[in-house]
Amino acid sequence: MGKFEKYLSVWVALAILVGIGIGRLFGDSIQFLSDLEVAKVNIPVAILVWMMIYPMMVQIDFSSLKNVTKNNKAVGLTLVINWLVKPFTMAFFAWLFLDQIFSAYLSPEDAEQYIAGAIILGLAPCTAMVFVWSYLTKGDANYTLVQVSLNDIILLVLFIPIVKFLLGVTNIQIPYDTLIYSVVIFVVIPLTAGYVSNKYLIKRYSIDWFKNVFLHRLKPVSMIALITTLVLLFAFQGDKILNKPFDILLIAIPLTIQTYFIFFVTWFIGRYLKLKHSVCSPSAMIGASNFFELAVAVAISLFGLNSGASLATVVGVLIEVPVMLSLVAIANKWKY
Repeated sequence: MGKFEKYLSVWVALAILVGIGIGRLFGDSIQFLSDLEVAKVNIPVAILVWMMIYPMMVQIDFSSLKNVTKNNKAVGLTLVINWLVKPFTMAFFAWLFLDQIFSAYLSPEDAEQYIAGAIILGLAPCTAMVFVWSYLTKGDANYTLVQVSLNDIILLVLFIPIVKFLLGVTNIQIPYDTLIYSVVIFVVIPLTAGYVSNKYLIKRYSIDWFKNVFLHRLKPVSMIALITTLVLLFAFQGDKILNKPFDILLIAIPLTIQTYFIFFVTWFIGRYLKLKHSVCSPSAMIGASNFFELAVAVAISLFGLNSGASLATVVGVLIEVPVMLSLVAIANKWKY
């Protein structure tokens, strides 16, 4: 794990402070950035998210899908957890804590927004970072690549209807066209660009150059874009954070519980299915972790830069690394 990934929570915290500072200093003078939209999708955020996601998408080799049947039990487990369990347990935990248990501390409007952000976060299974978690637990690299590739394809089909259904169940009405635009802009376009450039660059320069030169040069772009997005987001979220710092803690509780819950459910089912440790571990990791870049982008597109839903997805970024590192430690301790 590189220094950026290892200390991601630190950089996120710094981005929060810088963003709040910018918001306090410049205030309404930066409001025009949130008004730069096409089809309700914020243009500055779209550019930054492309810069974040493309370095991940360009690494996916979809030819690995031909190996999907080699670990059919594990692949089936991953798909069931990610698409039939995780979205609904996230919605349940978010509703239970933010709408019921914490009702005395949150207004109904804020609770509704935070629940929406949690749902969006729970519907975006991890892509790039799961390679890190798999590596740290000595996971099977080929299987990890297969499950990530397959989940990215399924994401294109199931993300929109499940988000629409769950947000509708929680009485949050969203424009369906905005959700479609978000998936096309933040998934389909970078995924297509990543696939085409992957094939072209490897054929033109070789696989070694692609891995050791191109990806190495590309990595800082993703890091800078992620931090810049968070700075921009918190520049508009600053007043809300300063006025309601307790809300961040309340949001973090169901998100953390959900992460551990999904990991342990997947882990013990994997053990029951007699999966190898090198396969069971990344299966549990991809279910527990989230594609937070997509979640942040979709929340901003649907609800705006200064919405409670966007704040909830960013809280997910804040807890991601420390929680997942604790699960890495558990997976290594329980190695079999």
